[in-house]
Amino acid sequence: MQRQGSGGSAGIRFRVAGGVLLLAHLAVVAWLTLRPLDVPWVTAANLEPLAGIKADLAAGPVEGARRIGEGLLLLAPLGVLLPMAGGRIAVSPWASLARTVAAGALLSLGIELLQTAVPGRVVDVDSLLLNTAGVALAHLLVVPAGRARLRRGGSGRRPAGRGKGRGPVRSDDVPQGPTPKIPRVGIAP
Repeated sequence: MQRQGSGGSAGIRFRVAGGVLLLAHLAVVAWLTLRPLDVPWVTAANLEPLAGIKADLAAGPVEGARRIGEGLLLLAPLGVLLPMAGGRIAVSPWASLARTVAAGALLSLGIELLQTAVPGRVVDVDSLLLNTAGVALAHLLVVPAGRARLRRGGSGRRPAGRGKGRGPVRSDDVPQGPTPKIPRVGIAP
């Protein structure tokens, strides 16, 4: 039997926990962003990039920081939960960042598009930008350090027997020679 990656049952539990937390977070985000608002009037849709952020900052430093912080924090956990649900430890940091940010941007775009059908909600391009930036920041702050720690086995030191860019050599990872070849059987006349 061949192993498909490393981690065994611990890796599976890590992926399942990431998937469950991801679904829980998405349920909370859907509840916060897609429920109708009972408001007497609705502002126009904001399709000009950074106009909403400028308006938030014009409202005062405290109010502006609160509104921008809400935009950054809404989808920020996806920056950690998406790689966690993926379960890969040895992956290019740039590829992981690109995949995670693209998924966060698409999810934010989906939320914005769904909000067009919800009473009291309008499209805001700045929330798309802030949500995507929040995903990128969370990924950059947590995931590379977390993966490095998992590769080290949770301790602060490097394990012995570590090769260049590879994990410790285990007995089932040792090369066992070339794949056996079965001689061809000729076609009957």
